[in-house]
Amino acid sequence: MATYKESVGTAVQNIAGDTGAITGQLWYDSSDSEFKYKYQAYGSAWITANSLNTARNNIAGATSGTQTASLAFGGFVPPHTGATESYNGTNWTEVNDMNTARNNAGGAGTQTSALTFGGGSPDYDSTELWNGTNWTEVNDLNTARSGLGGTGADNTAALAFGGESSGTAAHADTELWNGTNWTEVNNLNTGRDGIASGVGVSTAALAFGGNSDPSPLTELAVTETWNGSNWTDVADLNVARKGLAGAGTNTAALAMGGRTPSVVGTTETWNGSIWSTTATMNLVQSLNSGAGTNTAAITFGGYDGSSPGNVATTQEFNAGINLGAWYTGGNMNTGRNSLTGFGTQTASLVAAGETGSPDVYTQKTESYNGTTWAEVNDLTGSARRGAASAGADNTSGLVFGGNAPGYTGITELWNGYVWTEVNDLNSARAGLSGCGTATAALAFAGKAPALGPPNVRAETESWNGSNWTEVGDLNTGRENLSGVGITTSALAFGGRDPVTGKTELWNGSNWTEVNDLNTARFAVMGAGANNTSALCFGGTDPSRTDAVEGWNGTNWTSENTLPTVTQTGAGTGTKTAALCMGGGNPSTDFSTTTFEWDGTGFITKTITTTTD
Repeated sequence: MATYKESVGTAVQNIAGDTGAITGQLWYDSSDSEFKYKYQAYGSAWITANSLNTARNNIAGATSGTQTASLAFGGFVPPHTGATESYNGTNWTEVNDMNTARNNAGGAGTQTSALTFGGGSPDYDSTELWNGTNWTEVNDLNTARSGLGGTGADNTAALAFGGESSGTAAHADTELWNGTNWTEVNNLNTGRDGIASGVGVSTAALAFGGNSDPSPLTELAVTETWNGSNWTDVADLNVARKGLAGAGTNTAALAMGGRTPSVVGTTETWNGSIWSTTATMNLVQSLNSGAGTNTAAITFGGYDGSSPGNVATTQEFNAGINLGAWYTGGNMNTGRNSLTGFGTQTASLVAAGETGSPDVYTQKTESYNGTTWAEVNDLTGSARRGAASAGADNTSGLVFGGNAPGYTGITELWNGYVWTEVNDLNSARAGLSGCGTATAALAFAGKAPALGPPNVRAETESWNGSNWTEVGDLNTGRENLSGVGITTSALAFGGRDPVTGKTELWNGSNWTEVNDLNTARFAVMGAGANNTSALCFGGTDPSRTDAVEGWNGTNWTSENTLPTVTQTGAGTGTKTAALCMGGGNPSTDFSTTTFEWDGTGFITKTITTTTD
């Protein structure tokens, strides 16, 4: 048998810990007498992209479009619409409308060569061809219907299948388009409407999901594959549903959203043989449309289950991307929630918080060196919870505001050894957030009934090392939010009242609303260096959550979840190296736990154990 060196080209190194170990390397960790291996974690994730200009359900799309070049058309606003929009990977642009406004139609083709057919209401048989600029009426379907599926590579070759009409519920009819005429071909094995479209081409397609009519209405998981001549039953979806979107080919497909009858964000991937559940959509959608592949897809428009519920939402799916991972660090000495913290993953400080019920507050301060927490000198002011803080590391920082009980503006400066009271905030408040350093900080939002309605605040104050000065307000007042960054580049996200996912960007002078969190929540924790790079984790939405999202300066993307649902903890560090400390979880409302985040997604696996 070949040795490791002969196979890999290097010998097994002796390394204390993992410093210097690279991805794909096997080494002997002399610090704990174990063989270890480092590898990259990969996974799938959704991001919420820029919305359509017109919110609508029962929308159709160019099924062979891509994540960076798509076309959306038709739908129900109300009323029925012929609105057409083109997507360039960033924004939707309105282009020329269809000649006949309709919803629940079929679609095929690409951004520059598309086809739409059928739809309602009433049930249409009309077909229109898109040449990249205009829609032109061409020959009709043989059977008028809506709620049908469709797919095709371009406007010269398409397939229409299923649907419903006033005379016949749950059609099985299939028709083939050759660029001039529709021809009836062999039917689906299971007639249905609300069927997914957008998967494959006219000679190799996939049909899945849908709804059986007439009464009783039943959501279906049935999947059929088309070989150019016949439909064949294959493995069912894991979750039966109707009004869903699809993307990909008949051997590599994606099923997105739908109704069960509740609107869901369930996503499944097809490998040609079976369906497997993958990352859930950030926002639920049904009656939506889709395009792309099963590794890079897009879905847009639809209905979210509310009233009236029509959405302009666009979401993008990506598989095989690097995902971060959470590890358990050293426990704090004092369990608490509603604490505050600042610093880095290897040099953080936490202070204040609630240590027991009812209303047992603390002044305790602890310092973290990347491995263990050590108790240091307490705050000098009143014990409090719901304070905010700012600081570069555990040697220099600022704590301000909170509930003592009673709302306070007390500010204390940490020099690495002791706390010193300095000038107060102008507006006493709790549940606020902050960021920056000991000499240049921001304090924003919070709750302060003494200031009068609205009790949630939008005020922002800037600290120059000596005094607080009022600067531009947030656009949306709130409490129990999180914030990260510095005084010239900050980000505020989440909070209540009411519960929100709103995100605002600070440029040194003003706050600007940008794309929301995918999951609205409060009592959130965060980490980040500036307004282009941040991490949001945990919170309540309205129950405790383990959701984690990363911010890239434009959008929030789902990341690997926390090891346990957590709220009202503290967060420090950056988007790629963060800490989550304390808070409340299902085991206790006063946790001592520390979780460490490695945003690079490098995982170290122990190959042997000391008991081997």
